[in-house]
Amino acid sequence: MPISVRIPVQLRTLTNGEEVVTGSGGSVLEIIEDLDKNYPGLKDRICETDGKVRRFVNIFVNEEDIRFLENLQTSISEEDELSIIPAIAGG
Repeated sequence: MPISVRIPVQLRTLTNGEEVVTGSGGSVLEIIEDLDKNYPGLKDRICETDGKVRRFVNIFVNEEDIRFLENLQTSISEEDELSIIPAIAGG
């Protein structure tokens, strides 16, 4: 089942400039791994070497932060949209 994934500007060099791409899988992790097959290097920019989401990357299923759900194991259905959003810091 293809899921729409919104890609932030900072990662669009890996998706050939595409703002929205599609990935397949039943969980956030499966979709990220599927996207990495089509857009090599994407997973490395989203996840640490230990597999956890990088500290300054936020991933949302619809409008819910996966950190408050089941993290990378959060289930995805056809109606869902995944958004990758870099954290913004300021001072």
